[in-house]
Amino acid sequence: MQLLRDILDKQVVDREQVKIGKVDGLVAELRRGKPPRVVAVELGSIALSRRLGARPGRWTAQLAAKLSGKRQARPHRIAWNKVRDIGVDIEFDIDVRRTKIFAWQDWLRDHVVGRIPGA
Repeated sequence: MQLLRDILDKQVVDREQVKIGKVDGLVAELRRGKPPRVVAVELGSIALSRRLGARPGRWTAQLAAKLSGKRQARPHRIAWNKVRDIGVDIEFDIDVRRTKIFAWQDWLRDHVVGRIPGA
C-alpha cells in the first residue's frame, strides 16, 4: 500500500456510511530502529492547509481558534485502529454523531446560514 496514493484525499465514512469528509493528513509514529507506523488520520481545513506549508496551517488554526475556540484549533483525528475497510471509501468504526467533527458546520449553520433570509 502506498499511503499517499491510497489514503490521502479519500472519502471517510462512519459505520453507518455517513460521509464525514476526506483524509487531509496522516499522523505517523517514529520508532527507533523500526519503520514509521500510521497512528491516525486527520480531517479538516487545518490539516488540509498544513499541506500548503507551516504558515497557512498556523493561519487556519488561528482563525479557527478565534471563531470557535481553542478546541477547534486542531485537526480532527481518527485513530488508525478504527479502520474497518479501505476501498473506494475508508470506513471507520466510529459514530460521527458522537464526535465533534461536524461542530464547525453546525456553528456555521446556526450563526451564518440561519440568519440569511429565506435560508
